[in-house]
Amino acid sequence: MSSSYTVPIFLRGEVITEDLVTFGTRSGGAEFAAPDMSKYVDRLPLASPMAMADLYDVGFDEILDVLQALGDALVFDTNPHLQEAYEAARLANPLPDDMLRTSYQILKPLFARANVLEIADSQVGLDYLNGWVSQKHVDGRELRVRAFGSRVLHIPAGNGGLVSAVTILRSVITRCDAIIKAPSNDPLTAVAIARTLADVAPDHPITRHLVVAYWKGGDTDVEEALYKPEHIEKIVAWGGLASVKHVTKYIQPGLEMIALDPKRSATIIGREAFADEATMREVASRAAVDIGVANQEGCANARVIYVMSGTDEAGIANANRLGELIYDEMLKLPAFISTPSRYPNRDLFEQLESTRMTEDWYRVYGGENREGAIVVSQFDEAVDYSPMLTNRVANVVPVDSIDKVTDAVNAYTQTIGIYPESLKRELRDRLPLFGAQRLTSLGYACNVAIAMPQDAIEPIRRMCKWIVDEECDPDVVIPLWRLGEVAQV
Repeated sequence: MSSSYTVPIFLRGEVITEDLVTFGTRSGGAEFAAPDMSKYVDRLPLASPMAMADLYDVGFDEILDVLQALGDALVFDTNPHLQEAYEAARLANPLPDDMLRTSYQILKPLFARANVLEIADSQVGLDYLNGWVSQKHVDGRELRVRAFGSRVLHIPAGNGGLVSAVTILRSVITRCDAIIKAPSNDPLTAVAIARTLADVAPDHPITRHLVVAYWKGGDTDVEEALYKPEHIEKIVAWGGLASVKHVTKYIQPGLEMIALDPKRSATIIGREAFADEATMREVASRAAVDIGVANQEGCANARVIYVMSGTDEAGIANANRLGELIYDEMLKLPAFISTPSRYPNRDLFEQLESTRMTEDWYRVYGGENREGAIVVSQFDEAVDYSPMLTNRVANVVPVDSIDKVTDAVNAYTQTIGIYPESLKRELRDRLPLFGAQRLTSLGYACNVAIAMPQDAIEPIRRMCKWIVDEECDPDVVIPLWRLGEVAQV
């Protein structure tokens, strides 16, 4: 593919490739064209919320059928839309080819009927999606509650095709009208899935309630026209601090933001890891996966690894040995999981070389060829550049007590991989108090299930509007106009 490509607008089943303007990619090595959004922004939102009524003429079984058919069509080897998206991602995304290809090969099972049912039931509740659910309160009033879809604008992250797929899946499950802003580093995946949806379900209500388009973040002409309560009700914003903070200026009554903002993750390894060489190798293999998946580009990747080895001479020796083993295991990871970074962070590796000169304070394994490295602190503090850790560079920190770990956990901490399970059970009622959002088995930090909360919220539930139909019988529920009579009695 050439160094340029076109990102069309998918407008409720229509594909628009006119009025093109040129944009650069984040990597700077390519450019792409997309329709001039100033000419189309007025067409993106629904003309009226009443237009969503057709989504409620569709039973959930039919939604499951459509999603199953969509998944069956999302086969990378035979789907030209996915192949085109892959070629564009090769130019726009820092991930290597094997990882990008894998991100498309895993899409099909996401839309499988059983998986969609599990997500819908666990994250919202099928009864609430399918109709009105009756409740009776102690004061006698009867409620009927239903989860309605919203008009939602999605600003997804571009670190892999799965994010675009999850965005579309969540919108369909909740019967939302969805406008997706395509990310510049994954410009065509959402469009590819939308076009495949139009192939398998042309003119279906689900297809008519999906828009995918690209505009440059911060384009006030587009955002001020679109980010209004009369057009959208919720904004689901992934991404970095600057982009998420930028969206907040548009939030007002009637327009809510659901922030899936940037996080950092960590690892805690108990003393049991040092029982013998075989156990240390298993622990090292698991930790290497948590570091290496997608070249440490994700929020869930391990970066600082706290080990309960102690800081005496024997403890430091154990920490060094574990760091050496983690580095060795990281180099063995298959290419579809992890490789040396295509675009190494020069500042990070310069820091690493400076660290290498201070052996009394740090021991560095690897990094000479920017293939990744493990830095082992020789005392109980992380390197001062720990927020920069990426490109398969992690820091092993020996500690004497868990208090040193909890001091490092805060509201930005997403996932903590823990070994062994007994330590996780010991810590699971403490770490959330400091800000930890997900505790998982070591080696599973980046093996994420969709049918669970994310970033300590339930984003699918938040995408819904929870509507109440309330019935009060004056003979049962004491009305305000009779309170005086009751008081006299």
